[in-house]
Amino acid sequence: MRRRLTVLGAAAAATVALAALGPAAAVAAPASVPGTVSSGKVKLTVRSAPTAASAPVTTLRNGAKLAIACWVRGPKTKGRVRTTDRWDRLTSGAYVSDAYVSRRKPPPACPAPAPVTPTPAPTPTPAVTPVIVPPAGAVPVGPWVGPVPGKGTSGFRTVSRPAHDGIDIMAARGTPIHATAAGTVITVVCNTSGPSCDVDGSPGIKGCGWYVEIHHAGDIVTRYCHLVRRPDVTVGQQVTAGQTIGSVGTSGNSSGPHLHFEVHYGRPATRLNAVDPVPFMKAAGAPVA
Repeated sequence: MRRRLTVLGAAAAATVALAALGPAAAVAAPASVPGTVSSGKVKLTVRSAPTAASAPVTTLRNGAKLAIACWVRGPKTKGRVRTTDRWDRLTSGAYVSDAYVSRRKPPPACPAPAPVTPTPAPTPTPAVTPVIVPPAGAVPVGPWVGPVPGKGTSGFRTVSRPAHDGIDIMAARGTPIHATAAGTVITVVCNTSGPSCDVDGSPGIKGCGWYVEIHHAGDIVTRYCHLVRRPDVTVGQQVTAGQTIGSVGTSGNSSGPHLHFEVHYGRPATRLNAVDPVPFMKAAGAPVA
């Protein structure tokens, strides 16, 4: 009997010792790899997925510390530290490009997602394709000027480009772009699937690059795409007809320096309210063709 009590006492002591160690003693959590943001004078964007086109979560200043869980492959990026297609998943679950991260050792590769057995999808109901009809009634108010010197070379919704909601006007890189009429700047955005709007785009990249939208009298919105760098205006700024808002470039989906120019009747600017800039600008006394 005394021997049995001794054995039970030893087992109880071992149980108490294991409990004191806590859950970490059974399954140790993988350690994160420390890193430091190296982005120079600009902030590094933290994104929801491993691509520059995914939604931004926050930004981090140069020198900020990172806790990296693992890495996955994504679009190749050229940064201050390296050129790579690796994207670091932070312990928060968000992603940053490894091209802008200084670290002593590489993080481990993220484990492949567990296979998911697909379930039969229900038979979809055929979608009705909306008929896009440019609205009538877009009337220029006040004096208007051409956005850049030159004439349009690629038309509005042509047979070869039915989704082209504006016109392209060829101009040399750096040519000043002018507000076509007085109004309020409502959009200043970098829109690209590439690494940055501050580098030349290509036909294989999606997006309008650096672009500006101005809201004019008569509820008319003009859009100016593919600027060479961040526009010279800010959201909320009042501009006058002929005022310089930026410079011609080839950022985003572009094969060479030019201005993509759109006119919309209504806000926000969408495919449903785009109008052909050529007859509109002719009526405004500032022909572009």
